[in-house]
Amino acid sequence: MGVDRRIEKAGAAYERAVFGGEASELAGAERGLDAVEADVALARGRILHARYLAARAAGSTPAEDPAELPLFERAAALYRQAGDERGEGAALFWIGCLHQVIRRDEDLAIPHLEQARQRAARTGDKPTHAETLRHLGIAAHAAGRLDEARERLEESSRLWREAGTPAGVGANMVGLAYIAAAQDRGADASAILDEAHAIARSQQAHAVVEQVEQARAAVRG
Repeated sequence: MGVDRRIEKAGAAYERAVFGGEASELAGAERGLDAVEADVALARGRILHARYLAARAAGSTPAEDPAELPLFERAAALYRQAGDERGEGAALFWIGCLHQVIRRDEDLAIPHLEQARQRAARTGDKPTHAETLRHLGIAAHAAGRLDEARERLEESSRLWREAGTPAGVGANMVGLAYIAAAQDRGADASAILDEAHAIARSQQAHAVVEQVEQARAAVRG
């Protein structure tokens, strides 16, 4: 149900309670507004995260915005309160992502990512499922578990394809190329990067194109 519809239902529930003496719909309307507030909190947190990534890509050393984590935690709590497991899984992913990407704390990140993965799998949320597998793959790669990392990224790519997000596939392939290089599969790494470049160009995913070029230099070096 969309935001506008939830707000309309809340207004209708108010009128029925005040003018008609029928208060049975107030609790449901309140849960709907919890979901609206959760959607807004999650969206605001993602914007702050995108600003951090954009500043880092531009070559600066950005500081964490202190509002980001509370927004994601608020979203998770509200989704849980509203009984929205899919939304809660998405919020848990972003909490884990913040700990991994900004704070560099895998010990805190991985439990949140695993919880998000489980909820996304149960609710059929392929984009969140793909994201969690990507970041779990990144964690496995950093820990030197290359076979696990490859498996996670390949499964993430499969889900991105099913979700119709080729740019996500291209981003994953950069990681797969690094893994191939670490496993002394240089020819595979080059072929993977060629395919990733073609996908990224076709999707106008300029950030991924840049990642491909950086990976090519690293693999050759």
